Amino acid sequence: MRPLVCIYCEGNDTKIAVVVKEKEKIKVLKTTSFDIVQPQFDLEEGLSNLNIDGEDLELDKVGQKDSASNQSNQSIILSSLKGINLSNCLFLPALTEPAIYYHIFEGSKEGKGSKLTQEIIQDIQETKNVKIRKENLGYTELADKSILSVFLSGEVQCIKMVNSLARFNGKRYYKIPAVKSAEISLAYYIAKRKKFFPDDNSLIVYIGKEYSKLIFLEGRKLKHIGSTLDIGTINLHTYDVYFSKILLEMENGGISSLDNIIVCGEDDSENLILSFYGTFPEANVSKLEFDDVDLSDLDDSTKEIFSSYSVPIAVANDYYDGLENLHIGINLLPKYVKEDQRFFQFAWHGYAMLPFLFLASLLITYWALKNQKEINFLDTQITGKTVLQRQHQKILSRISDIQNKISGFDQTQKILDSASSGSGVWSIVMSKISGFINSNPNLWITKLDKEEGDQVVLEGYSLNKNVLTDFAYFLENAQLKSVHFEAILEKSTYRFSIAFNISGYYKEAQ
Repeated sequence: MRPLVCIYCEGNDTKIAVVVKEKEKIKVLKTTSFDIVQPQFDLEEGLSNLNIDGEDLELDKVGQKDSASNQSNQSIILSSLKGINLSNCLFLPALTEPAIYYHIFEGSKEGKGSKLTQEIIQDIQETKNVKIRKENLGYTELADKSILSVFLSGEVQCIKMVNSLARFNGKRYYKIPAVKSAEISLAYYIAKRKKFFPDDNSLIVYIGKEYSKLIFLEGRKLKHIGSTLDIGTINLHTYDVYFSKILLEMENGGISSLDNIIVCGEDDSENLILSFYGTFPEANVSKLEFDDVDLSDLDDSTKEIFSSYSVPIAVANDYYDGLENLHIGINLLPKYVKEDQRFFQFAWHGYAMLPFLFLASLLITYWALKNQKEINFLDTQITGKTVLQRQHQKILSRISDIQNKISGFDQTQKILDSASSGSGVWSIVMSKISGFINSNPNLWITKLDKEEGDQVVLEGYSLNKNVLTDFAYFLENAQLKSVHFEAILEKSTYRFSIAFNISGYYKEAQ
């Protein structure tokens, strides 16, 4: 499965977690967090560089500084994700306000699918005077059966950052399969991780650097998303400000009491948890744990602050559960991103070329089939030649064995040459052997070897097994030592060994 680069853009703070699904568990490969570099220029210098000529307004130097800051952002990301092949990754932005907007639809819920979507779009247009496309809208059902819709309006800075990163790396685009809501994904992840009773009222407190989120659950379903709080770790002086905001949002959401409080984000310290205990003594206050996530590739310092990456992990879990049909999540991927990521992008003249492409593919297919037929014929011939080659190889191997056996006659000849001249013993022996073989043409000798004393060993082959016994009785003082079956040139033969003593022939030689 391709790695997933989860990006959470919240104000100037951007958090990135690179994860992959391994053995039913999310494994974190790398994390990084940085502040977006904004273009810097003072007002007086900026105004002095504005050149007005007729109706033209030039902002050359301002644009150059903006481009330089953008390149700085891409350099920071590439440096932080060194070792990750971004071309092989999927990018998953997680958005929050003001990049996305929430709207509660309390109208008729009898319609489903496209009909309900159209009713929500019409209600948003009437109440907020905002026109949106249906592909930019998602919704989920709240605990009180009302509909919480979330929608995009205009370009998204987080998506632009991914596209500019791709261009900075020499790519046309990086694949973005989905765009998620940070609050809804975080609520789903915590509801999945925690065991809440159906009538429990729970509060998720996410603390960021510049902003904080209050998300309320009833049982395991989303109840209410509070307004974004413009307080975070960099501008927080006392925890008391959270408590007043929480009480206000409880009143707005119709929540009388809290049974559970889950703390996550940049601050999940014991001091914060004790402060919540003091204000809400009846609530079970805890921080978000990540027992279901493999953090083995991270260093100890990153593991200690891993709660700050709660949103990237939550959207990764949302995406993977959606792939496995365990959850129907919200996808706010804009239409223009889908168009940019198409493999083929045609204008009107591109579509006019489609008939010619069809004809070309038809001709190419015809020639390919014709050549394939010829290739199949040649393959058949090659297969036949290969079989014939193997048969010839077997025959050559058998001929080599026979040549080795016939070469044993040279040794026999040497023995005969070394025999005592004029003794006549060997002439008598060979004459008897020749006479027997002459009357038995299915017998032949391959080796004659003289051992110590007068002992002689004969080796050879016979087509008839019974003739070997007659041969042993024919020779004086002979012993048939061995008989073995062996095939020669597809003939059944018997390889034998007979030992006899030539001393009995000395009298005949005198």
